Amino acid sequence: MSDDLKSCTTVGNETCLELFRVQPGIPMERVLDEISVLLGCIRHLSTEAEMEGDLLAGSAARILSDMAKALINDLERGMNRALH
Repeated sequence: MSDDLKSCTTVGNETCLELFRVQPGIPMERVLDEISVLLGCIRHLSTEAEMEGDLLAGSAARILSDMAKALINDLERGMNRALH
């Protein structure tokens, strides 16, 4: 990973569910770790929703996927800022 990307942090512009906002200045490595955890939870909840017909698990997976998407989008903004 280039030094530019190692110093990449979140910008703090993205929101989730219009209630939560990504905090600015979170290092890229930490964000990627959190995205990995969220995706693991989403995978588990999606399986529960599908196999057991668990509507609550499906709703939880949707909310967590919105959080993961906000992290990815905000990190992308930070990467663009670091590289330009």
